[in-house]
Amino acid sequence: MYEYFLGQFARQEGARAGEFYTPKSVVNLLVEILAPFRGTIYDPACGSGGMFVQSAKFKDAHAKQVGKKGDLPIYGQELMADTRRLCKMNLAVHGLEGDLGKTYGSTFTNDQHHTLRADYILANPPFNISDWGADKLQEDPRWKYGIPPARNANYAWLQHMLARLSKVGRAGIVLANGSMTTQQSGEGDIRKAMIKDDVVECMVALPGQLFANTQIPACLWFMSKDKKAGKNGSRDRSGEILFIDCRKMGSEQLSRTQIAFTEEEIHTIAKTYHRWRETEFS
Repeated sequence: MYEYFLGQFARQEGARAGEFYTPKSVVNLLVEILAPFRGTIYDPACGSGGMFVQSAKFKDAHAKQVGKKGDLPIYGQELMADTRRLCKMNLAVHGLEGDLGKTYGSTFTNDQHHTLRADYILANPPFNISDWGADKLQEDPRWKYGIPPARNANYAWLQHMLARLSKVGRAGIVLANGSMTTQQSGEGDIRKAMIKDDVVECMVALPGQLFANTQIPACLWFMSKDKKAGKNGSRDRSGEILFIDCRKMGSEQLSRTQIAFTEEEIHTIAKTYHRWRETEFS
């Protein structure tokens, strides 16, 4: 019921919805691809906590398949006070607990989990924000691949999340489509350095009209700290990047202006990824 009303509220709020709500089908797709069975999960722009709730549901649904229910400790941070309260309520009604830091605040200038190294990161940070505190963070150690431009935080988000991944961690992030091709203010050089360091694993191009709050075309970045063969059966993907084009998908019509992926479409996309990675998927 809580999730239903969050979704309805998001559609009515329009542009403001981006502060607290990621469309459920996008969350489900991120979770199905990352498959968070056990390990630490982190969202540095957690909104109302949809990533955490769906990850816990995925873990419980697959618990018998992997042997037993493993812990999935939750860590997050949220910029807005009211949205942070929505997240705490969402966790509570689903019987979950999480460390959301001591208070609300900017992940960039007041990072409350700076020692964290997460196994899974799922996030839908605000697109293309210009007022993110760049002037205070020029020497920040998170900028391994280059200083992000002051007028756009997209590559600050990507590098922040890479800095918070464990040695075997994987991340799935929603960003504006332009992040894949931009050459402005050194962003192309940062992207080139990330690719050269082999931390980009998969890129998914999304259809338009998935989001209630923006018409900006979006994409999914999947990043990995270790693309070599793993204990879970994944093959060695070193030097490879998988590109998935989903721009003609999204068959479910939620309203005149918004669509969603069907469950079958989510399964098809996730299965494509897991076949490429050679990990179990059902």
